[in-house]
Amino acid sequence: MKIGIIGTRGIPNKYGGYEQFAEFAAPELVKRGHEVTVYNSSLHGYEGTEWNGVQIITKRDIEDKIGTAGQFIYDLNCILDARHRDFEIILQLGYTSSSVWSFLFPKKSIIVTNMDGLEWKRSKYSPATQRFLMKAEKWAALKSDLLIADSIGIKTYLLNKYNKQSEYIAYGAEIVRKPDHQFLEEKGLRPYQYNIVIARLEPENNVEMIIRGHLEANYSLPLIIIGGIQNKFGKYLKSKYESVKTQFWGSVYNIDLLNSLRYYSNIYFHGHSVGGTNPSLLEAMASSALIAAHDNIFNKSVLGKDAFYFSSISDVNDILIKFTNKEEHALKLQNNLKKIDTDFSWPHIIDLLENYFKYGIEKRK
Repeated sequence: MKIGIIGTRGIPNKYGGYEQFAEFAAPELVKRGHEVTVYNSSLHGYEGTEWNGVQIITKRDIEDKIGTAGQFIYDLNCILDARHRDFEIILQLGYTSSSVWSFLFPKKSIIVTNMDGLEWKRSKYSPATQRFLMKAEKWAALKSDLLIADSIGIKTYLLNKYNKQSEYIAYGAEIVRKPDHQFLEEKGLRPYQYNIVIARLEPENNVEMIIRGHLEANYSLPLIIIGGIQNKFGKYLKSKYESVKTQFWGSVYNIDLLNSLRYYSNIYFHGHSVGGTNPSLLEAMASSALIAAHDNIFNKSVLGKDAFYFSSISDVNDILIKFTNKEEHALKLQNNLKKIDTDFSWPHIIDLLENYFKYGIEKRK
């Protein structure tokens, strides 16, 4: 198959979930004999035309000059280019700034859209932007040939709201086997002597709730917060709460360091409340992290009984006060590893993706 992937800022991943999905999926599809192209933003920094067998096409992105509107221009540039590439499949990762250009997609290509997770609910957006995102979601749902839902909750939502079937294909993760903790020592940390959050610092990820729960519990171990602090909310959190017990490390992309931090954490707090199956949650499970997650359908459909749950500051407080040690919850860790091995391994996820593409081609014929 000849496959084009749009909607990301590019690979290798320097940004987030969709970029990570493309980073893992694209080379694996190449290994299986397919021709795969990923579109990269000119702001990404990678200057090659090939990466691990994947063809890279870099298109102009002026987000640095005009802000968010630049994302729409970048997506337009990618779609206009794709019209001349003879792709059998165009995998659209997300719809936020691309579905407005749905009418420009090449008719001969099968458009497969990963529908993301209720973007219009994100509190960082103004009411006007939220209304636009609801329209963008509708355009993507109705104009795509095939839909992917990365969680059962999103699959149900798409069926109920748009009467559209979708294929449940989540993200993948690789099981981490006792990494070196040299990274921790270099950062002044000891194994199991810290709690951690890895998230974009946005209100709906409930980082402030987690911080306040720690502070009100007067908890002895530090809370390490990994996530970019350049945005308004990140700057607010850092200025208000940074201390020895609440450490803001900014963005970290070194996968070995991240795996080590997850594996040797005492409790891994996952505050995401909007969206589908979050890649960082799967990575925490794959790293044998003991997880305390925000209480919502997206997290519960993945974790089941194998996590603690919170929905308030007092819940976080209670988890910390009642918690004894990680060893007492070994069964939760084992169960989560089994889920990664059976339901969320990258080979399994790529199998689902490849078969869905083949189904789309056969359906078109």
